[in-house]
Amino acid sequence: MTSSTLVLTTPHLPLNSKFPQSYTTSSSSSTRFQILCSSSGTIGNDGSVTGGAYDFNKATTSVTHKLLSGPKQVTLVRHGLSSWNDESRVQGSSNLSILTETGIMQAERCKKALVDIHFDQCFSSPISRAKSTAEILWVGREEPLIFLDTLKEAHLFHLEGMKNEDAKRIYPKDYTTWREDPSNFHVNGVYPFNNYGTPQALHGRKSCSHLFRAFDVNNGGISVFKFNNQGEAMLQSLNMTAHMYTDHKYRY
Repeated sequence: MTSSTLVLTTPHLPLNSKFPQSYTTSSSSSTRFQILCSSSGTIGNDGSVTGGAYDFNKATTSVTHKLLSGPKQVTLVRHGLSSWNDESRVQGSSNLSILTETGIMQAERCKKALVDIHFDQCFSSPISRAKSTAEILWVGREEPLIFLDTLKEAHLFHLEGMKNEDAKRIYPKDYTTWREDPSNFHVNGVYPFNNYGTPQALHGRKSCSHLFRAFDVNNGGISVFKFNNQGEAMLQSLNMTAHMYTDHKYRY
């Protein structure tokens, strides 16, 4: 199957080996939409996709424009339930939010679920809830943990520590911007989600920040990305949580 060929089974479109260039929903309808599955990388009239990516062919271009030494696989683990998660408070970069007993159990489940997978290194935010999670799941591994300030959650100023319902009521504009448009969240001219130093990094971060709240990841949820030699990323798994309810061990 080439990148310009796609098989679709649906009650709404005719079954064909290729998408039609345009399709009318019914004879009485004036509504038409166009589907292009080609190197133009568009769906509909203006929907942008990653060049009709299949595997890494035409996948998203790396913002670093640097070759990697080889393909990489990156596993992301969200921290366990924290005290401020439990109290529905805005956390940001505060260290006052710590792992609860449930959060500790979730971190231990992550450790058991990943025990059969080799990892070259573990990087973690130094913020308490993430640090404690990483320390639990990395027990028994040879390489030392590496804590990076660049992995810290953004500083949310006056919102930090407030209950979500209070923050939304007292600071509706700031709260809504943080939740729905974080790249434009700012306090006194400081944009915490855009503090990445270079125009390329800023562009990449702003692009990602539009998806910042698009997906919910559970406490202890595991996601996996693959990177090819060109540094292009492809999502393999999102928010795996089977290990929270069973003794499931991942092998990928």
